[in-house]
Amino acid sequence: MSKKNIVGVFICVLIFTFGFTVHGNVSMYFNLAGALIVIGGTFGAILVCYRVDQLWITFYVLLASYRSKVKEPEEIVEVLVDLSVKSRFKGILSLEEDENETTILFLRRALGFLVDGLPSDYIRESLSTEMYFFKIRREDCERVLRNMSSFAPSFGLVGSVVGLIGMLAGVGDTATILKTVPIALTSTLYGVVLSNFFLSPFATIIEERTAQEILLQKIIMEGVIAIGSEMDPRLLEHKLKSFITPSSRNIKLVSLKRIQERFNIKPKRTLQKSRPGAALKTT
Repeated sequence: MSKKNIVGVFICVLIFTFGFTVHGNVSMYFNLAGALIVIGGTFGAILVCYRVDQLWITFYVLLASYRSKVKEPEEIVEVLVDLSVKSRFKGILSLEEDENETTILFLRRALGFLVDGLPSDYIRESLSTEMYFFKIRREDCERVLRNMSSFAPSFGLVGSVVGLIGMLAGVGDTATILKTVPIALTSTLYGVVLSNFFLSPFATIIEERTAQEILLQKIIMEGVIAIGSEMDPRLLEHKLKSFITPSSRNIKLVSLKRIQERFNIKPKRTLQKSRPGAALKTT
């Protein structure tokens, strides 16, 4: 999450909790029995539906969505244009040096295909297959959270029924009614809050993160295939810019000097033969 998101969430949580304190007596919103019914029922139901391994995968994916930052499409476009220029200077095999330097696993694998000299159709098919199953795995994680989100309000209703049963059983006994009414009311509250304030947003985070990563993978696939076909770097830049929003298309093609410095490329010196005694010309 960005700092702006964190600040916004903090402010909204303060406003949300302030609504509970307006009338005072905050303790009346806390009920252990209602919380146990909702939390225990929700997680119990999800354990019936999914393997424990899948639940751990969902947890790690969700944790990574908050802790790691996805590269911006503009950065990927710039990297691919740099690689395109380098391949023109040193050849495709020179990209093998960058295969181990890149921090993006998908880009590293794509460069490996390119260095191995595989045909573009095979590269496209392999990378498309990887993208497809990557999306399927992420959708499985998202589905776990969506189902948990649908279970939580239902178990809040279960807690309400439990409280109503206890209240009816204690008709005429004021002490029993006072103990069971909070269970009936707070259980519904806990179920709705757990579903709409936590589980549904968590699922949406994974969905949004997946969409961002799929976009980067598409850019990488098209860029690497274009590099393999020796497309002109400027045409490659314009092609990859079509994947990003117009407001982000302010990338300028890197200068030749910068490419030479970054990849340690020395300019060739050739002898000018047009006239005797001519000076050496740098190309």
